[in-house]
Amino acid sequence: MMAALSGRHALVTGGGRGIGRAVAEALSADGASVTVLGRSREALDEAVAAGHARGVIVADVTDPAAIAAGVKEAVSARGPFDILVANAGGVATAPFAKTGPDQFQRMFDLNVMGIIHCAQAVMGDMVARKFGRIVAVASTAGLKGYPYVSAYCTAKHAVVGLVRSLAIETAKTGVTVNAICPGYTDTDLVRESVASVSKKTGKSDDEIIAQYVKDMPIARLIKPQEVAAAVLYLCSADAAAVTGTAMTVAGGEI
Repeated sequence: MMAALSGRHALVTGGGRGIGRAVAEALSADGASVTVLGRSREALDEAVAAGHARGVIVADVTDPAAIAAGVKEAVSARGPFDILVANAGGVATAPFAKTGPDQFQRMFDLNVMGIIHCAQAVMGDMVARKFGRIVAVASTAGLKGYPYVSAYCTAKHAVVGLVRSLAIETAKTGVTVNAICPGYTDTDLVRESVASVSKKTGKSDDEIIAQYVKDMPIARLIKPQEVAAAVLYLCSADAAAVTGTAMTVAGGEI
């Protein structure tokens, strides 16, 4: 049998690790030709070596010129993009009173403008070809508030708003635009956060993770593969009528 995404070209940003790597692996396993984008060539090359991607773009999503150049090269090599999974992002923590305008700007540039730059680089071809799947990896922080991450929550709420707007704008073009909103996920970034908190507080990793997942009825971290499975559905032909959604993968938290 032909894999469901055979012949589709997918771009996964932040595709060298964590959720992005799991998404690249899932899309590849379903037949897509995957290009992974990120700042670390080593991590991207590892994805290719593992069979989770066919090509790489080394670029920062906050640099629109670099994104445009990388997309042009990938399109020349493997054809226009049918799928964009805009996963690259990051978080900074601080009490609101100590969060300056620069931190709000950094969070917006990385988490929102990074998606905008990538979507603008690929959407034209999708509309022209009357097929496209754009999935923005937001967060439960795009649907509710959390303390000490006001800049991050602001940016992720903006991602959900962007998705809803683009979904309406593209509704009759064959392009769908959706957001995935994971809860705390078992990635190296979360593990690094746990280690940092442990060093500051003296608490064990298990105690810190328990605090992270206290509002999640399943009482555990989300697996990257569980997020990837939801992304895979939104990229499928079966999801043609699903657009403008913010799908949670959060163990019942939302």
